[in-house]
Amino acid sequence: VIEEAREMLSGEKAAERQKVLVDLIQNLSENIQAEEKEKDRKWFEGLESRFKNKSSYLRYSCQSRMRSYLRQVISYTSYVDPTARDAYKKITDLMGEKLKSMKYNGSYFDRREEKALRLCTPEGWFSCQGPFDSDHCPLKHSINPYSNRESRILFSTWNLDHMYVSKRVIVPELAEAVKKRNGREVNWEYFYQLLFTMENLKLVNIACHEKLTHNLHCDNSRIY
Repeated sequence: VIEEAREMLSGEKAAERQKVLVDLIQNLSENIQAEEKEKDRKWFEGLESRFKNKSSYLRYSCQSRMRSYLRQVISYTSYVDPTARDAYKKITDLMGEKLKSMKYNGSYFDRREEKALRLCTPEGWFSCQGPFDSDHCPLKHSINPYSNRESRILFSTWNLDHMYVSKRVIVPELAEAVKKRNGREVNWEYFYQLLFTMENLKLVNIACHEKLTHNLHCDNSRIY
């Protein structure tokens, strides 16, 4: 297959087909199945020495994104009504504890995990899930960060996009819910799901990451 693709590439002038064939040759030629550092040292170039296999790095990459979302929630504390800050902090502490117990949802990027816990195939292929207002990716974006160093780096530009935007919607509405609870118990696990799980997250290629206002709001029936 690789040789036939090379022959097609040498005689083909269409830029679109050239790109497809180059990607095909590159991916088929790489040692995708290799997991340990000793079997694909080029893949690990530029990474800290503590990473000994590909899945552990991709898991760490996903965990880092989750930690950044948690920091956003915590950093909003200073904007919360002073009378509600203690209650808000208790909720962020609960979120942090649950996220830690779930190992910061690093399984999403780990191809060794069970099917229900990961977003990729057992070989490490990820598919773009499309813009927030679409059920699919119109351009069929896909990537395998396990294949080579270049794909690993490029995968860092893919976004775990919040359909309900975290900074403009989820966090402010959480703060408002705490302020107006009037003795009611805030359903913090609902907000946790919106912030940190695939209930509200979509993995998207940067070209499908819509940064326009989503005009989506939390479900009032689930806030308390």
